Amino acid sequence: MADPIKIIVPVGSLGAGIRAEEVQYGIERGAHAIASDAGSTDSGAAYLALGISKNNRGAVKRDLSILMQARAQANIPLLIGSCGQAGGDAGVQWTLEIAIEIAKELGLNPKIAAIYSEQDKAKLKAKHAAGKIKPLAPLGPISDELIDSCDHIVAAMGPEPYIEALKNGADIILGGRTTDTAVLSAFALMHGAPAGPSWHAAKIAECGAQCTTYPTMGAGVLISIGADGFEVEPLQQRNRCTPHSVSAHMLYENANPFQLVEPGGVLDVSNAKYDASDERVVAVTGSIWTPAPYTMKLEGAAKGRYQTIMLVGIEDPEVLKRLDEFHDRMLDALYQRVRNTIGEAAGDFHISLRLYGWNAVSGMKRDANTPPPLEVGVLFVATAETQSMATQIAKACNPYFFHFPVNLDRELPSYGFAFSPADIERGPVYEFKLNHVVELGDPLELVRTEWIDLSSREVA
Repeated sequence: MADPIKIIVPVGSLGAGIRAEEVQYGIERGAHAIASDAGSTDSGAAYLALGISKNNRGAVKRDLSILMQARAQANIPLLIGSCGQAGGDAGVQWTLEIAIEIAKELGLNPKIAAIYSEQDKAKLKAKHAAGKIKPLAPLGPISDELIDSCDHIVAAMGPEPYIEALKNGADIILGGRTTDTAVLSAFALMHGAPAGPSWHAAKIAECGAQCTTYPTMGAGVLISIGADGFEVEPLQQRNRCTPHSVSAHMLYENANPFQLVEPGGVLDVSNAKYDASDERVVAVTGSIWTPAPYTMKLEGAAKGRYQTIMLVGIEDPEVLKRLDEFHDRMLDALYQRVRNTIGEAAGDFHISLRLYGWNAVSGMKRDANTPPPLEVGVLFVATAETQSMATQIAKACNPYFFHFPVNLDRELPSYGFAFSPADIERGPVYEFKLNHVVELGDPLELVRTEWIDLSSREVA
């Protein structure tokens, strides 16, 4: 490699707020490509099961407009992975429609590759029959019934489908579910950059400015991948990277801070060295890539049971002094109330009380010396087989939230419902059914690519 390969990573996720001046700075610094993630499993299974994005259309269109204009100006490729949040076919198609709309409005005519990674259940059953699918903790072995139970299943792509699209002349690549690092490393790997630095640079840059000293000061970074390592630089010129801020990002969403498993191999940074090139830029060397049998992670999501919620505020000082006791006694009383008033018809139901302002996030008991809060919000959640039953359970429990006492020999307290009617039907619970890997001989085997060449036809 004569010169480093420079890639703009404009933001941690498309739609989160790209800054046009940062992208322009990256282009002026000689960027060869723009690459960004657009989603993940972070926000739960609903987005895959429903085929929707958590970002609103306007936010995605704004960011994509900036990138498409910059791409056209610099005549460099634009790669987007995990389109539409979960990376299902609906998310890719949604993003593609936005891109075509932008092209029409701005008079652009890119050649677009849409890469789909949603899976056909029959193919996965065949892989299962061949013993090619293994579970990831904490899930157990796969079965045909488990495959059938999913509303949508995606396979997380590596860089190979993006490289294939680039070789075939794609100006813009809109990919389905992809590992964050794969979409960022693809261009460098295609152009001969060593695998260790390419994958490591992608891991550091996956969340944009999160690897900088002041993550809220900017949105993106520029990675420069060379023969011996890589450099990372904030796109916001007032921001800076340090060896600490860069090396620390290996801890992000990674059980092992020294190894990262990806399709086709493992990144090992055990001997990586982080040095400040100047006050803003960090150079990294010593990253190693070890090839391994090729696998793609399967994510499958489906609709489950139904929930109805109620939100109640408590400011009574006696209750607040004994919140754990109150929680346990109230929960026991609510279960008994449902069994007495609804009985066996309630089915396999579940009730939880989440004390916001106390321990709702962790669910752990507080230390005995923890001072009582000034108030708490009690989130009541009833889960049942049908929406109607979840609501009936909430209605049965409703009276207990007016005056349930913690001191039986004192005047009854009063609590405040946040809304009227108090019970709010939340709808179904969505959950991940598949968290497995499928072994493949061909990285493109489970991937489909469609081409939309706007230079050869009028944009409708």
